[in-house]
Amino acid sequence: MNTDLSAARRVIQRGRVLVLLGLLGEAGIFVRALKFTPVEATQGLAQKIFYLHVPAAWSALFLSFGLVGVSSALFLWLEDPRLDRFAASSAEVGIAFGTVMLTTGPIWAKPIWGTWWSWDMRLSMTLLLYLLFLGYLALRSANDDRGERGRYSAVIGVMALVLVPFIHLTVYLFRTLHPQPIVLKPSAPSLPPEMLITLLSAIAVAGLLYLGFVTMRYGITLAREAHEEARHE
Repeated sequence: MNTDLSAARRVIQRGRVLVLLGLLGEAGIFVRALKFTPVEATQGLAQKIFYLHVPAAWSALFLSFGLVGVSSALFLWLEDPRLDRFAASSAEVGIAFGTVMLTTGPIWAKPIWGTWWSWDMRLSMTLLLYLLFLGYLALRSANDDRGERGRYSAVIGVMALVLVPFIHLTVYLFRTLHPQPIVLKPSAPSLPPEMLITLLSAIAVAGLLYLGFVTMRYGITLAREAHEEARHE
């Protein structure tokens, strides 16, 4: 047990370092976005929240929830508990980023669209995915059997994975107030270089934060399992 706990503590410490670096990077992004990135011509200062909203959405949908689905599928195949731990950790971090996404989106939408929320397909499917992962975490917390908990939650993770590319395509398939992709599209990005650099830097920093949070959460899970095994012994 001592070896497991010491290993868990090392994982948690690595996660803390990554999170600290990510938070410092986030502070730098805010300074760059507010002071050194041009104001968008039609939306004005309200557009600045774009540099928080889009990286949060990217980290929630494609990184967190997308990797939950991939690792869940691999867990069903390989039955490696490390994959289940990672999927659970990624889901929790995805809920955190998803909360930022669903909070900053309406704040940005109100001055631009004139409404906090529009029940179009993009927003509705994103909210559905968020609620699905809340259910994923509720299912995990309600089942103490590791093997059964891993299998059941993995099925939900794989099902949710189907929604991720669909959400990306909704702006092409349905009428929506939400703008079409400005970076992930066949043609060149629809941003001037100064804005594009700030956006890509913000996405990279959000990715670093994701890695740090997932590493910390994975280490916490290892420590919890070590304590549970010690009690059983």
